[in-house]
Amino acid sequence: MPSPATPSVPRRENRGPAAAADNRRALIEAAREVYAEGGLGAPFSAVAKRAGVGQGSLYRHFPDRTALAVAVFEDNVRDLEEYTARPERTIDDLLDRVVDQAVVSTAFIELLTADLSDARTAALGARFRALVERLVARDRAAGRVGHHIETEDVTMATGMLAMELARTPPGQRAEVARRARRLFTAALAPR
Repeated sequence: MPSPATPSVPRRENRGPAAAADNRRALIEAAREVYAEGGLGAPFSAVAKRAGVGQGSLYRHFPDRTALAVAVFEDNVRDLEEYTARPERTIDDLLDRVVDQAVVSTAFIELLTADLSDARTAALGARFRALVERLVARDRAAGRVGHHIETEDVTMATGMLAMELARTPPGQRAEVARRARRLFTAALAPR
C-alpha cells in the first residue's frame, strides 16, 4: 500500500554565510522601520521578524541596540559624505539632509547620544566633523557663511536640530525643522 504523499512546504533556502551581507542590510532597514513606528520601546526581536531573519542572525550582526544604532548612523554618515562631496553642496544642503535622516532615525538619536564616549560613536562623530569642516571652508570661501562660523558651530546646530526633531511629535516635525533652519540661516550668515 503506497504511503500518503507528504505535503510540500516551501522552505526558505539557507544560504549560510553568503547571506550575511543581505541579512545585515535587511536588519538595518527593518530597524529603521520598527523603531520609527514604535520608538526604542519596540522589541529588539521585532527587527529580526520584520527583516525576515532569525534572532540568531540579528544577534550575530548586532549584539545590542547600540550596535544597531551605530550601523544605522554609519549608513547616514556615509550618505552625508557622498551627498556633500559634490562641490555645489552647502551647509544648507547638509541641514536639509540631516532633517530627512533625523525624521526616520529619531529613536536612535537618543540612544547614540547617551554615551558619546563609546568608540563606535566617536568614530562616526569624527567622520561627520570632517565633512562639516569641508562644507564650512567651502561656504566661507563662497561668502555664504560668516568668518565667525566654526566647524563646531555647524556640528552643534545639526545635533540640536536632530535632538529637537527626535523629541517632536511626527506631525510637528516639518514645522520645527523649518523654524530651526530659519534660526540657523540667520546665525550662519555673513556679518
